[in-house]
Amino acid sequence: MAPKEHGQNTTAVRTGYQLDAAQLEPYLAKAISGISLPIMVSQFKLGQSNPTYLLTDAKGQRFVLRKKPAGALLSSTAHAVEREYRILKALGENSNVPVPKVYTLCEDVSVIGTPFYVMEFLQGRIFSDITLSKLPFEERRLCWLSAIDTLAKLHQVDHVAVGLEGYGKPTGFYRRQIGSLSKVAAAQAAAKDGEGNAVGPIPGMEEMAVWFKNNEVKDSTSIVHGDYKMDNLVFHPTEPRVIGILDWELSTIGHPYSDLANLLNPYYTPAIEGSPMGGLGGIPDKDLPIPPVNILLERYCNQTSRPFPIDNWLFCIAFSFFRMSVILHGIKARVARGQASSAEAQFYANLTDSVADLALQIAKQSTAAKAKL
Repeated sequence: MAPKEHGQNTTAVRTGYQLDAAQLEPYLAKAISGISLPIMVSQFKLGQSNPTYLLTDAKGQRFVLRKKPAGALLSSTAHAVEREYRILKALGENSNVPVPKVYTLCEDVSVIGTPFYVMEFLQGRIFSDITLSKLPFEERRLCWLSAIDTLAKLHQVDHVAVGLEGYGKPTGFYRRQIGSLSKVAAAQAAAKDGEGNAVGPIPGMEEMAVWFKNNEVKDSTSIVHGDYKMDNLVFHPTEPRVIGILDWELSTIGHPYSDLANLLNPYYTPAIEGSPMGGLGGIPDKDLPIPPVNILLERYCNQTSRPFPIDNWLFCIAFSFFRMSVILHGIKARVARGQASSAEAQFYANLTDSVADLALQIAKQSTAAKAKL
């Protein structure tokens, strides 16, 4: 069963994720000019990591609140809403990258129990279905081109010039990621459910880490979103263009191809009927419901003045699936610990092993291709 198209839909706040209105409302009244109390709170269906809420004030104005999950966290660097706020503020005030306006960052845990920030609500469309099947083909094509153009725009921002010096190390992104993801996965593997059963390791984890170290792509540097994909983009309500990039929790300074690969990895996922991963792999270009991957890759390269085709591109794709498997593994660990914050958390947690296997298969495909050269 594929995930439902929730877009910007909300539900009543789920059990265990309630906000203390008596504490929150006085803070908001001081922090956000023009907000009118009382506040009505609902919870977004999308988002498996940081709990995200829609705040509607007495005048009907809407805002979005993002907070860290309650309880002990598996990683000291995970769920970094403070970093999200910093990069949104920097890009919003100093670049032409489309992001929602941020209003306030609260690091005082006495307000609602964890740090949080509040940003504007962008009225638009969010697509979980990467084929955009409900849209006419030409609009699908233009939406995908806008996603590529927006990413290219982000990757051309001078991070120092916009106030993000020190936001991340400027070199060695993939090597650092391999080390940090391996440590995160080990911590997640040790997480236990209520009955004392450990989550367990990701299959093939050690083999993949060795392969990545021995086949690394040439280094490059830009601002990296960290989870750039269709359902983290808000499109204009009626036009095929991106008006906002959401979910900056994993952003850093790193290798631009990591974002590009994350966006395009559905093209390398096996096209199996009923697959929840939206796989397009193996479908002839003429039969694809969206533009072929090489069209998008070439457009990105043209926009960023990079050579096409991209050398060692399959390394980037394999790594994107490896990293995705660690993220899914993290959701699996949070489900075990009772900290998952999405109605679809269990659904995504169950994908961990199949995504890890896909990373390994693409790595082997890359090795075989190089052997033929």
